[in-house]
Amino acid sequence: MRRHLRPFAFATVLAALFASASPIGLAAQESATLVADRLEIAADRQLVAEGGVEVFYQGRRLTAERIVYDQTSDRLRIEGPIRLTDAAGTSVIVAAQADLAADLTEGILQSARIVLDQQLQMAAAEMRRSNGRFLQLDNAVASSCRVCAGSSTPLWEIRSRRILHDQQERQIYFDHAQLRFGGVPVLYIPRLRIPDPTLDRSTGFLMPSFSSRTGLGFGVTVPYFVTLGPSRDLTFSPTITAAGGRTLGLRYRQAFAGGQIDVTGAVSRDDIQPGEMRGYVMADGSFALPKGFRLSFHGEGVSDDAYLADYGISDQDRLTNTVQVDRTRRKDYAEARIVNFDSLRAGELPSATPYLVTDSTYIRRFQLGPLGGEGNLRFGTHTHTRQSSNGVDDATPTGDADDIAEGADMQRLSLGADWRRDWVTGGGLVVAVLGELRADSFNVTDDVVYAGQTTRLYGGGAVELRYPLVRGGAGGAMQVLEPVVQLAWTDDGSAGPIPNEDSRLAEFDEANLFSLSRFPGMDAVETGVRANVGLSWTRIDPAGWSMGVTVGRIFRDRPATDFSTASGLSGTTSDWLLAMTAETAGGLELAGRLIAQDDLSVTRGEMRVDYGAERFSVSSTYIWSIADTAESRPEAVSDLVLGGSYRLTPYWQASAAGRYDFQGDSYRSADFGLTFRNECLNVDLSLSRRFTTSTSVRPGTTVDLSVELLGFGGGTEAGPSRTCRR
Repeated sequence: MRRHLRPFAFATVLAALFASASPIGLAAQESATLVADRLEIAADRQLVAEGGVEVFYQGRRLTAERIVYDQTSDRLRIEGPIRLTDAAGTSVIVAAQADLAADLTEGILQSARIVLDQQLQMAAAEMRRSNGRFLQLDNAVASSCRVCAGSSTPLWEIRSRRILHDQQERQIYFDHAQLRFGGVPVLYIPRLRIPDPTLDRSTGFLMPSFSSRTGLGFGVTVPYFVTLGPSRDLTFSPTITAAGGRTLGLRYRQAFAGGQIDVTGAVSRDDIQPGEMRGYVMADGSFALPKGFRLSFHGEGVSDDAYLADYGISDQDRLTNTVQVDRTRRKDYAEARIVNFDSLRAGELPSATPYLVTDSTYIRRFQLGPLGGEGNLRFGTHTHTRQSSNGVDDATPTGDADDIAEGADMQRLSLGADWRRDWVTGGGLVVAVLGELRADSFNVTDDVVYAGQTTRLYGGGAVELRYPLVRGGAGGAMQVLEPVVQLAWTDDGSAGPIPNEDSRLAEFDEANLFSLSRFPGMDAVETGVRANVGLSWTRIDPAGWSMGVTVGRIFRDRPATDFSTASGLSGTTSDWLLAMTAETAGGLELAGRLIAQDDLSVTRGEMRVDYGAERFSVSSTYIWSIADTAESRPEAVSDLVLGGSYRLTPYWQASAAGRYDFQGDSYRSADFGLTFRNECLNVDLSLSRRFTTSTSVRPGTTVDLSVELLGFGGGTEAGPSRTCRR
């Protein structure tokens, strides 16, 4: 028969016992609940509980076979197996037997093991407790790896002459530590301190990483993490390379009540540019402002054009610094930003590139009462400034020959409105009326062709007819066939010459087939009378697959001369647009688009295929475009990008990616990776090769290796646990 007892003296001891599993002591006078098969109070002032003993106290639980409290010696003897679990379940102590002082500030546990946060285990023949907060294990071993029956060797372990766990500070100290992999010693560390798994942030060294890069040689990086309070930290990452390179990387993070900042950077000295200090810095932040506004910024700077590529930081060829304030609400959107550009591209004139750009936008949604429909009021400003003051375009071999003066500056003010209303007739025909009106004011300086002030009044409207046809098929499949005809007219009021800088790369796709203007920016507008014609077909199958196809073309009353040839939008009649999407329940996704002429020669095209399964995934993209100097592309583009990953086992995963240039018959880049991750170890090995070259960037190969022992602090999430074979 199970019995429950709440005696005062025993409750005092148990309260002290459970306080040992927590950094902060509990009130000794609080009651504990004891459950046992047999209870006895002996004449020699001993309280004995035997048989399936369980003690509960404020969520904590102790199980043992026998507990004896000797009031004379004020000692507590516990016979096991003993298991003590704290209220949060993050700390479990297992032992064969224990002899402890009544307040548990001193004592010994035999054949003891402690498990922290279900990850890190520390075991020793004896575990000593002192001062109510320290656990000391002599000749101990620590590991977060699973150990199967019949094998006493974990994948990795730290053997130490002494391990001291400070439960209050949540720190673990190792004395004369030896790191072993598969039982083989690989590293000796006289003193080592690491955070226990329940602590996310703690000052100390992080796991080192290894790399090998062309021009730099083999290198070792040993990061050091510094906590600067509950909301700030700093990481130093010194790197030494075999080729004599020295780099100090820095990362600073700080969280605020309404935002955060993150700053990374590095300074280097190497033999690639001997005697020069090289480096970079990048900063990001975002903050909540009053009335729902939000401030965000991004900044970046680099010492030279090749630094980011040489050190494998980034492949970007243009630096962008931005400060932005925005707000999004149900019926309006507001944004203002300042952007600074700095080109790293070979052959691009820095002085002829706008280095300072400002933009502001306000959009307000409205409805026209009894007239119905929905529209938007738009207000916007834009300015851009160049460092050069040259008022003509440089068409020499060293120039850009883009029909824009090297020093042209612009200020633009825009105010407009758009509106749309749909009706559905009794026969299922969908009729829509839409319109747009906009006034733009331009002021151009440092440009002999476009200099001066110009005002443009742009407006237009369209009538759109859609006739969706729906058909149900066998098994519940559904097909939708929808022909669409849109008759549109737009005019710019015969405005004077305006430079086109933000609409030089126009795309023709299914998203803008029925737009009043297909230019992406505000400098250029599409004018004239035209008919936008399209046909779409969609099939949705209950088995989980679907397919959609769209065909479209544009017919005009007069040739469009502002579009580039490669866009497929120029001339009286545009090229054909063919777009397709498909998706299956098995994880296959296809998306493609072709812009083709009447003879079916392709002007521009792209195709993307993605497939994801339980063990592997693959993704490929093919891009084709004819040469077009109007889009700053003197040669045709024919590139294939292919990437994928394969899970070799539950723990091993391989990945590969690459880019091939069919036009130049050469590889652009190739990347390979191999990852191992289980419950206690994460290993990442990557190999990448860059084949392209320029005046500032050379071909190079990079090899990176990182090894992380899991189970310490808030590191990488653990992988699947190994399965023991019987």
